[in-house]
Amino acid sequence: MLIELSLRRFLEETSAGTPVPGGGSVAALCGALGAALAAMVANLTVHKKGYEQHSRRMAALATAALNHREMLISCMDQDAAAYREVIQAMQLPKDNDVQKDRRKQAVQQALKSAAAVPLQTAREGMALLGILGEVIENGNRNAVSDGAAGVLAVRAAVQAALYNVKINLLSITDKAFVNKTARAAEHLALELEKEEQRILAMVARILEPA
Repeated sequence: MLIELSLRRFLEETSAGTPVPGGGSVAALCGALGAALAAMVANLTVHKKGYEQHSRRMAALATAALNHREMLISCMDQDAAAYREVIQAMQLPKDNDVQKDRRKQAVQQALKSAAAVPLQTAREGMALLGILGEVIENGNRNAVSDGAAGVLAVRAAVQAALYNVKINLLSITDKAFVNKTARAAEHLALELEKEEQRILAMVARILEPA
């Protein structure tokens, strides 16, 4: 599992010139880091003097953020596994028409999985942005910059994941799947822009000198 690697080892494997881990796994890692920061801000608010009215809600948000973190950790390995399936399918024999047809079907199925995983990463990231918005708005003011860092990490995760969706769609021949997935990706991209602008504008207001 990628998450079991040391940070240095993960970076070394990513830079080694092999297909995995690649952008999809890194996108999921960025999301997981954003989730950790969301939980951090929430936990720094729980039972904090002056924030008593938000304590219960912040505890719930911390738990939700950690659940998303675990899902994104899983996406790191799922993304790597999906691309390995694409590589394995492409290496199938194609010496006759039967083998060519079998290989084509295997490649197409693997590509669909390779598009589905980053789409899930993007969805997890968007759910996290909602959590980050709330912990920044009502959480410990001393941790606003940490929340903003989480927003930027999740923003990178979602955008990178959507690029991974799009590049896989280019090679998929199932038009219905392509259209449905592309529409979902476009919706997430629009929501990302809107939510990021909203939250970062709030951060700017909070950090504006009195």
